Amino acid sequence: MHIPVVDLSDFTGGDRERKKDFVQQLGKAYEEVGFVAVKNHLISDALINTLYGQVQQFFALPLQKKLQYEVPGLAGQRGYTSFGREHARGCDAPDLKEFFQFGQPVEDNDPVKKEYPGNVIVKDVLQFNSTLHDAYRAFERSGKVLLQAIALYLGLEEDFFDVHIHNGNSILRAIHYPPILQEPKSAIRAEQHEDINLITLLVGASADGLQILTKQNEWVAVTSLPEQIVVNVGDMLQRLTNNKLRSTTHRVVNPPKELWHTSRFSIPFFLHPRSNMSLACLPGCEDQNHPKSYTDATAGEYLDERLREIGLKK
Repeated sequence: MHIPVVDLSDFTGGDRERKKDFVQQLGKAYEEVGFVAVKNHLISDALINTLYGQVQQFFALPLQKKLQYEVPGLAGQRGYTSFGREHARGCDAPDLKEFFQFGQPVEDNDPVKKEYPGNVIVKDVLQFNSTLHDAYRAFERSGKVLLQAIALYLGLEEDFFDVHIHNGNSILRAIHYPPILQEPKSAIRAEQHEDINLITLLVGASADGLQILTKQNEWVAVTSLPEQIVVNVGDMLQRLTNNKLRSTTHRVVNPPKELWHTSRFSIPFFLHPRSNMSLACLPGCEDQNHPKSYTDATAGEYLDERLREIGLKK
């Protein structure tokens, strides 16, 4: 399935009509599919290539080295999380992956810094943390612009999300799905789920496997070209818009048997707001035909609930 493709330069280029067209294309794609591929996304190819190289070096380290970067009690929010620790909501079987998470590096005097654990410093891969930092900021810039377009589509001021995502609780996650060494119990590497956050930005994974569930209840493979990133709606934005913008169910499936010996790497950026942002339904998204679907909650309360559901927090 070729998901809808939008060109972010249409929004940032200065032409008012192209900007308006971009807003409508993006909004309709999120209403109808939940995923889009984005060209001219503000993240350089050189940075993406360096990022993947650094991530592959990290996961190639011996397990005992990697375990030095796993911090008990952090619910996987920072540093390394070992294989099989996380599972999808409502599913007991663990996902077949290990991952490393890098969070918000608050660099001003914002008191929100007290809410976030520090990032874990990896000494065994040169430039690992500086590369993650640069990638984090690039994803954050791109996501901010996309949320500005979403705000306009929803009839809000363009800068509606800006204050909520400044020093927000976003996460850059590097994922490794190791080679399959024996007949797996399931054809699924990461069970079906929806993302927790506002939007997720994903630079092309190193192998196929991502599938989305269509409105016709069919699983279809998602592909994007090398110069594109895939961006999908998360549950927080779905709650905020009372299901106007839908959080699409997706999963990662195992490769064909002849490729079991290969790894899969994936690096999503989960764009979260600050924990005090209200996820109460926006006024323009509720009417007689669309009654309010969710109880009010802050982003922090909802995140805490979901981390418990997926097994990262007790």
